[in-house]
Amino acid sequence: MRERILVGMSGGVDSTVTAHILQEQGYEVVGVTLKLNGSDSDTVPAEVCAAALGIEFHILECSDVFSETIKKYFAESYIKGETPNPCVLCNKLIKFGYMLDLIEPYGCTHIATGHYANIEYDVNLDRYLLKKGADRAKDQSYFLWRLGQSQLSKIIFPLGNMVKSDIRKIALEKNLPCAESRESQDICFVPDGDYRRFIEEFTGVKFPAGDFLDVNGNVIGRHRGIIGYTLGQRRGLGVSAGKPLYVIGKDIERCTVTLGEEEMLFRREVCLRDVNVSGTDRLSPGDKYAVKLRYSIRENTAEVWPMEDGRLRLIFDEPQRAPTPGQSGVLYSGDIVIAGGIIE
Repeated sequence: MRERILVGMSGGVDSTVTAHILQEQGYEVVGVTLKLNGSDSDTVPAEVCAAALGIEFHILECSDVFSETIKKYFAESYIKGETPNPCVLCNKLIKFGYMLDLIEPYGCTHIATGHYANIEYDVNLDRYLLKKGADRAKDQSYFLWRLGQSQLSKIIFPLGNMVKSDIRKIALEKNLPCAESRESQDICFVPDGDYRRFIEEFTGVKFPAGDFLDVNGNVIGRHRGIIGYTLGQRRGLGVSAGKPLYVIGKDIERCTVTLGEEEMLFRREVCLRDVNVSGTDRLSPGDKYAVKLRYSIRENTAEVWPMEDGRLRLIFDEPQRAPTPGQSGVLYSGDIVIAGGIIE
């Protein structure tokens, strides 16, 4: 009897080629797609791809819990003045949380997805290590730092040592229906990128206009609603000052946005909350790691100082531009994800 692997399918090229590769390796593949937004049309691409591969396929309705957890988290974080990354929490609670619950009912041993990352068991450490994918331009380990040992032990990433161009080539050679599909760069439940509209509709909260302030507290203009601004933002401010101005602070209670020069955005110290340590037994005070504070920026070296309340204090060798509350800070040692947390 062949080993059965449960594959999370979106209908995109990565997850479809993942299922195909596992088929080629002799596994019996079971496809599943998560209905996150309550629309039947969202599951059609995955159904089409599963049919092309001739695999067993299931649709899991989880739009209610997705709304109650991920959408709610996203909206509430913005209302608090943060800039959240909902994909990080969704990977932990929904994509891998829900799929892991299906392993036994569907007679599978592991789950697999099309993420560009790797998982390796370290005998000496007696733990599973999350590692970067070979395609550095597509590496998704940054979004997976919340995964725990029980989850990592049951996950397979078949694309971890491959590059995107090879994936496209396979899809074209096998004439898979996803071969020419485009990648989505938006949050799945806000496809038009209008976060303000989504949050106002989801919560019923309205965000009034308010004052732009300079660093001395003087009013220098009016903003269109505090939720539309994030630290480090320069474009779309509509304030003329004879020099470039950036968002350097927000006050939710007073409904004000403070603008200043770019040099005011830089910080050497950053604090992380909700920390998950996965790549080591313990973090020792003063240890140095490479840290990424946003997915799209390079890593920078920082000392790590664990705090008694579980938070992490990071002291960078070089000041970092606009560490943004709500985003993730991820610690690396070479390719290995050591830990991660949410920037305060």
